[in-house]
Amino acid sequence: MSQPKLLISQNKLNLIIRRFALQLIELHGDFSNTAIIGLQPRGIQLSKRLVEAITELQPETNLKYGELDHTFFRDDIGRGEIFMPKKSNINFSTENLNIILVDDVLYTGRSVRASIDALMSFGRPKQVELMVLVDRRFQRELPISPNYTGVVVDSRSTGEHVKVDWSLDHPQVWLLSSKE
Repeated sequence: MSQPKLLISQNKLNLIIRRFALQLIELHGDFSNTAIIGLQPRGIQLSKRLVEAITELQPETNLKYGELDHTFFRDDIGRGEIFMPKKSNINFSTENLNIILVDDVLYTGRSVRASIDALMSFGRPKQVELMVLVDRRFQRELPISPNYTGVVVDSRSTGEHVKVDWSLDHPQVWLLSSKE
């Protein structure tokens, strides 16, 4: 059994979130035509921290923020596994906006595909970008690639998984083998 590997420490996580915030401010300015949408359930923690960082760096920003559940747009719904939907909370139209979808880990790409389908029910965005904390790039099943990435994991084994621990005291990201 291999030992867990620390991918992102608390300090590195804080730096990644600050880098993400600075990149978005540079590219999207005052965010008047941009919205950040966290993907349920695990992208919410990252997206909330990102919004806090942007607001801290640019307090005058009137940032549109939402949370999106993609459960009913999954391609594996009804195939035996039980899914518990979360509430989507988007109180604005996404019509002609630049949307930044935020998730913790990009793995096969299927959740992102389902999220894009779900997003379209709120309007047709001008552009959709993807931000992920961890990109497991060799595990992709669909041609989906992030615009913003915290770290890349070249994990070729399906026996490994990424655990994002958002505990308030010490958030960290680990690479674990399936036996752990």
